[in-house]
Amino acid sequence: MPKNDFKFHTSVRVRWMECDAQGIVFNGAYMGYLEIAQAEYFRNLGFSIYKIAQRGFFDSAVVKATLEFKAPARIDDILELYARVSRIGNTSLTLDVEIYLQDSAKVLTTLQAVYVGFYPESGTTRPVPDEIRELVNHFEDTGEVLPLEGFPRLAEAGL
Repeated sequence: MPKNDFKFHTSVRVRWMECDAQGIVFNGAYMGYLEIAQAEYFRNLGFSIYKIAQRGFFDSAVVKATLEFKAPARIDDILELYARVSRIGNTSLTLDVEIYLQDSAKVLTTLQAVYVGFYPESGTTRPVPDEIRELVNHFEDTGEVLPLEGFPRLAEAGL
């Protein structure tokens, strides 16, 4: 998918600890990049996924992750992580991430992860809150971030 199909991106520099002996990013490091993309995507919307989980507003877990490696990333490369929520179900969110070298149109890696909301105390699923659904849908439709003041419960939990 072209970069301009994404409304959000962030950058990260490849660190030595993410690489194998040849200086190529180890496959397991890509799950860390997925988390960076997820956390920064929601920070861009105005809240911290970590704080809303700690405060009991909403928590989620990865239940499925698909990675496709197209070309290697190497030590000290600056990677651009393009992210979008492509689907929101009743209890789940699907996050698509494409990783590019900085200033390049060549996709290095694609990731897709399905997150399911759950109650940590019981382990049972929970619906995606309407506030998150509305913020994400508006952002993905328009590229515009709605002010968190319109979502007081989320604002209280996520700041």
